[in-house]
Amino acid sequence: LGDSQSGHVREVGVELYQQMLEDAVKALRTGDSEPMDDWSPSIDLGAAVLIPEGYVENLTERLSLYRRLADLETEEERGSFAAELIDRFGPLPQETRQLLEITAIKQACKTAGVSKLAAGPRGATLAFREDAPLDPQKLVAFVNVNSSRIKLKPDRKLVITGIWPDPQQRLKAVKALMKELSGVLVEPTDG
Repeated sequence: LGDSQSGHVREVGVELYQQMLEDAVKALRTGDSEPMDDWSPSIDLGAAVLIPEGYVENLTERLSLYRRLADLETEEERGSFAAELIDRFGPLPQETRQLLEITAIKQACKTAGVSKLAAGPRGATLAFREDAPLDPQKLVAFVNVNSSRIKLKPDRKLVITGIWPDPQQRLKAVKALMKELSGVLVEPTDG
């Protein structure tokens, strides 16, 4: 490896660097600058989300755990991952519990076509992708039923009011909101 490449490897870790190279090669082969359907929602809840260095000291191992976590799609997979962390490293630190919750929220956002989610002490905003699988009638009915706390803006954003002074309350409220939103998705058709 050249000097600049070895510097990049030191910064991100061998495994992550390898994955970045594989992704770049795939993109070049297909002519895409970005793989189809490979988007990730932007989430900001003001919560610390990480695997602390004091919990998993080895950087390569931490990066490997982050990569594995990013690939988990179901609640069962996340539960098994958490159990493995507890077995190997001891009780989960608060930041790691929040990281697991954020990955669940991120998966729910991806399913609902939510491109951006931000929450603070007084509420949250959600922005939907153009191709979000929302049933317009169900969405309007949902907003009407919850009109005291939810507004739908013309730019495809939902504004939710709530009182969530700390990150734990925001995580809980956003998880509940994403569960409610799953009811306004277009029903999948067979065939």
